[in-house]
Amino acid sequence: MRLVIADDAVLLREGLAKILTSDGYDVVAAVGSGPELVAAANAHRPDLLVADVRMPPNHLHDGIEAVRAIRATRPRTAAVLLSQYVEATAAMDLFRDGPAGLGYLLKDRIVQVDDFLDGVRRVAAGGSAMDPAIIAQLLDRSPRPHEPLARLTDREREVLALMAEGLSNSGISARMHIGVRTIETYTNAVFQKLDLRAAPDEHRRVRAVLAYLDATRSP
Repeated sequence: MRLVIADDAVLLREGLAKILTSDGYDVVAAVGSGPELVAAANAHRPDLLVADVRMPPNHLHDGIEAVRAIRATRPRTAAVLLSQYVEATAAMDLFRDGPAGLGYLLKDRIVQVDDFLDGVRRVAAGGSAMDPAIIAQLLDRSPRPHEPLARLTDREREVLALMAEGLSNSGISARMHIGVRTIETYTNAVFQKLDLRAAPDEHRRVRAVLAYLDATRSP
C-alpha cells in the first residue's frame, strides 16, 4: 500500500516513516506542509495519507484542508489525521463528507505503537478510527428530539460511539465487557432505528457513523 506522510516536525515525520515502513507500507513521500501534501498525492497517487492537522503555511487546519482537496478528486484515498488538540468541529466537517477510510487520532494519547498501527489498518481497509476524546466531546451534547439519535437507548448510543471509534463488534465487546452476541443485538438495533437497511454490514457501520456525526452537529 502506497503511503504519503505529512508533518512539519521532521523527527516525527521520520519516525512515522520508519514505523509504517516496518509494518509493510510503501512510504513514497514524506513532506512538511499542506500544499506539499497535495502535490505529493497528485504525483504519487497514494492509497493512504498520514497527516498532521496543523502544518504550514497557516498552522491551523492545513492538513484537514489538504486531505479534503485530495479526496475531492480521489475519494477512495484513505487518510489518518494526527493532532495534539481536540478539534472536533473541523474534523467532523471532513468526516461528514464521508467517514469511510478516515481516522482522527490524538498524538499525545497514542501510548502504544500497535494501537496506532491498528487504527491505520482499519482506515486503510475502508473503516474509520476516531480518538475516544473526540467522541466524548460529541457526547456532551444530548440529541434533539427530532434527531435519529433520540430513538436510541443510552446503551445503543454507547455502542454507536464505539463504532465511531472504528471498533468491530468484538472490540466493542471487549471495551464494554459484554458478550459479542449482545453487542450484535445492540448494533442491529442501531441499524434498524437509524433506518440503515439493505447494505453490507461494514457499509452500514460507516453509514451509522455518518448518522452519528450528523446528529452531533451543533445547532
